[in-house]
Amino acid sequence: MNDRNARSRLREMRSYRPLVALMLVAASSTGALAGKKTDPNSQPIVLDESGGFQIGGQHLVVNPSTPNRTLSCDHGYVEYFLPHNPRSTSLVMWHSSSTQVWQNRWDGGPGYKDMFLRRQYPVYLWDGPRVGRANWSCESITYTPSARDQGNFTAWNFGPTIPAGQVPTKSEFWPDAQFPKNSENDWWAATSARYDEFDTGANIQLQTDAAAVAADSGKLGKNIVYLTNSAGGLRAMVTQTKTSKNNIKGIVTYESIGYVFPEGDPESPPACADTNGPGCAFGPILVPLKQFKRLAKVAAIQFVWGDHRAETFSFVQQSRLAAKLINKYGGNASVLKLGDDAGLKGSTHIPFADMDNDKVAALLDKFLKKNRLDGYAKPTN
Repeated sequence: MNDRNARSRLREMRSYRPLVALMLVAASSTGALAGKKTDPNSQPIVLDESGGFQIGGQHLVVNPSTPNRTLSCDHGYVEYFLPHNPRSTSLVMWHSSSTQVWQNRWDGGPGYKDMFLRRQYPVYLWDGPRVGRANWSCESITYTPSARDQGNFTAWNFGPTIPAGQVPTKSEFWPDAQFPKNSENDWWAATSARYDEFDTGANIQLQTDAAAVAADSGKLGKNIVYLTNSAGGLRAMVTQTKTSKNNIKGIVTYESIGYVFPEGDPESPPACADTNGPGCAFGPILVPLKQFKRLAKVAAIQFVWGDHRAETFSFVQQSRLAAKLINKYGGNASVLKLGDDAGLKGSTHIPFADMDNDKVAALLDKFLKKNRLDGYAKPTN
């Protein structure tokens, strides 16, 4: 090949470089769409915005002699994360005692917050009035320290009995527990990641008043799915009965401790008697039938339980009755047992923080898709 032909060939090859690069990008994209590297837990998080705001609450005149001096209190606090190309459904994550459980797996790995941001869902972390970052109270609060760490071991279903020592041994966990059983540091991290819950009937009403304002405001979006844990599930249900708009489209409760039932229905259990006190901290809470029917307007409700919760457990029984009554009035509620129905073993009370939380998240993906709650705010190419 002479010099002139060589230079001509080189110029021709250079002219193809942009096209080759474009073909490589297209091939990579096609491969991803075809199933290569489509793991949602490995996608980058691209945000347009993050921030926080207070909502609900009161502005009290503490001293009538100084009417121009007030205390802003009993509001809720929301931290939000908005993806660059968001889906139309917002995920509002609500735990009655800690937002930390949504942020990380037990061993510090990725939690639901990042996992669903990678799936491009807007994520909102909710602290109810007097909890966490919303701790300005309109009333006096007394905190009495008590040795509660080891009690969390059974409350969070890590094992069948309270451990003998300060740090549980591997043999004291359920054999298949989805927890890093050999890590003392992870045990202490788990027990310290909580706030005081203020578990009373009055607190449920206080928190749900603020949550209903937040849901109706539109500031959480107009297609809300509540993801809740423990006593947060009861609060999310009560919140829906108080809303005036239809922004709440779904509720997924992980091991909900407490349920809502309609007044006057012959199948409803007796309401808790200690309306404002600790005896009503976990229901049952009865509401007028008209309000209860608001739960039937939600596109889908799912009550999720781990495999170490027997059918005889009172709250499992309540969840099945609540689902039955919601469906009786035209709703779409179901109970999912992670062990019996999905084959997941060793789930704790907080399965979305478990070591297999990617599998738990995959079940939520199915729920959102099945109920058409996985669409994008803007059409994607």
